[in-house]
Amino acid sequence: MVFELRNIFKDYLQGREAVPVLKDITLSVDEGEYVAIMGPSGSGKSTLMNIIGCLDKQTRGDFIFDGANIGRCSDKQLSDIRNRKIGFVFQNFNLLPRQSALENVELPLLYAGVSKRKRRELAKEALRTVGLEDRMNFKPTQLSGGQKQRVAIARAIVNKPKLLLADEPTGALDTKSGDDVMELFEELNRDGVTIVMITHEPEIADHAGRIMYIRDGELHKGAFNSRIKNNELSEQEEQQ
Repeated sequence: MVFELRNIFKDYLQGREAVPVLKDITLSVDEGEYVAIMGPSGSGKSTLMNIIGCLDKQTRGDFIFDGANIGRCSDKQLSDIRNRKIGFVFQNFNLLPRQSALENVELPLLYAGVSKRKRRELAKEALRTVGLEDRMNFKPTQLSGGQKQRVAIARAIVNKPKLLLADEPTGALDTKSGDDVMELFEELNRDGVTIVMITHEPEIADHAGRIMYIRDGELHKGAFNSRIKNNELSEQEEQQ
């Protein structure tokens, strides 16, 4: 098992009042799984992603990641887990504009203290995996949106993490580039990479092996399947 969420609650304070965002969420993900978490804006999916990514902590409940109880980890331990065991793919790529594709991919290895020779070797391997061996020395401004996302994916997998966590990975891409990225995710998953993807797009979620739905801070398996797939959520609901 890669991680397990047990009865997770997350509250935020507004003044003196605690506002619940996540409510009693339980979820486990095994090695090699490909899970999509769907939900409309304001449903709590970004908060859930931040907890899974060890970027935020729950108010109550237990989060076990690769055998470690995250609630008991120090800031340094959390930083090590994020750098060594979780690969992040964001909607807007988060690449350093003045660094080449190769240098961007090397960053997690640099933070992990890997030697220059070894991190260059591993970064080149990761770029070959995503089909960008001919763009290694290009800077982000010289790349298309789809190519930028491939660089971001190479950076996310260069440490061979336990989990690839993707937040709306096709949100800034055109349809063709988005399809290419989804094909790449499927290839990575076939090679054994565990993926959890946050999305609000049914056609993107369909690429996953398991789809979960979050709504009003509660996680369900298939409860909102037909309504979300048929895009029948009202504008008012989307804005909640």
